[in-house]
Amino acid sequence: QFEVAESGGGLVQPGGSLRLSCQASGFTSDYYAIAWFRQAPGKEREGVSCVEIRGDLTNWSGEDRFTVSRDSAKNVVYLQMNSLKPEDTAVYYCARGYNCLQRGVWDVWGQGTQVTVSS
Repeated sequence: QFEVAESGGGLVQPGGSLRLSCQASGFTSDYYAIAWFRQAPGKEREGVSCVEIRGDLTNWSGEDRFTVSRDSAKNVVYLQMNSLKPEDTAVYYCARGYNCLQRGVWDVWGQGTQVTVSS
């Protein structure tokens, strides 16, 4: 069974940092594109960032505060988030795909992890 599971969310003050993890199981994440999406209350889901099969990064958010990286040995993809702002508050999801097209096919999704940025 193919699964991804997010972790690492929580409550953080503005200006703080978090590192989210996306643990893949049942497949090798290196062979797929892995993306991070987020959905804030009352808003549509939006793409944050993505790592291609060959390792190229696509930053959909336009924010250089967010960085995606892979740990192939652990089968994990991370989202490092720095200088967090209240508007970054959302549920963050990771998903498996075949290329970093935001409207492409994303066939495995996690349950999400809540990130709350507040003082």
